[in-house]
Amino acid sequence: MPKSNKPIVWGLFAAGGTLTAFVTPVLVVLTLLAATGHVPALLAYDRLHAFAAHWIGKAALFGIVFLSLWHAAHRLRITLHDLGVRSDTLVAWVVYCLAAAGSLAAAVYLLRI
Repeated sequence: MPKSNKPIVWGLFAAGGTLTAFVTPVLVVLTLLAATGHVPALLAYDRLHAFAAHWIGKAALFGIVFLSLWHAAHRLRITLHDLGVRSDTLVAWVVYCLAAAGSLAAAVYLLRI
């Protein structure tokens, strides 16, 4: 029986979906609070910058971006297949390369902080 990479793809898809489901609503609420001027002292710019500048913060932010992008890429691939786009190899190549490019961009920007 040939080896399959499906467990890796589905594992990252599930992890990204779970993480996105828990983190995205919190980010929306925090963004709305910041937009209305009700920013708690814990979310001041200098504190968030210090968090993003620390290696643990960078790793956490990269993990969130990476898993969310992977989840979105796989979801888009499956959705396009359901909509009738049957060139799965091309679609997979495009969406996963976009997820990889986004992950690389996130890593570059995080390392520059």
